[in-house]
Amino acid sequence: MSLNLEQYVSEFSAQNINGEHLLQLDGSKLKALGITSSQDRAIIKKKLKEMKASLEKARKAQEKMEKQREKLRKKEQEQLQRKWKKTEKSSSDATEGTNEQ
Repeated sequence: MSLNLEQYVSEFSAQNINGEHLLQLDGSKLKALGITSSQDRAIIKKKLKEMKASLEKARKAQEKMEKQREKLRKKEQEQLQRKWKKTEKSSSDATEGTNEQ
């Protein structure tokens, strides 16, 4: 509808074209849906291309965020391990000092 192609809405609805199906449409599939105007198909294909690019960009951003979170989690875990080893060493040094006395 935002592309001023509302005349195709009923056919898309009748064919249960959802977001996932929409992204899989190509020129021949659009033609099979009754979009006989090559100009209308071109408009839809252009918008689909933009949507796919946007989705890919969002996917890459999500992957980047996940990698950053994983890196931060590993760093925090390493810090905790170092702190634990330090505490363990201090307590064993203290125990040895008590035993020597």
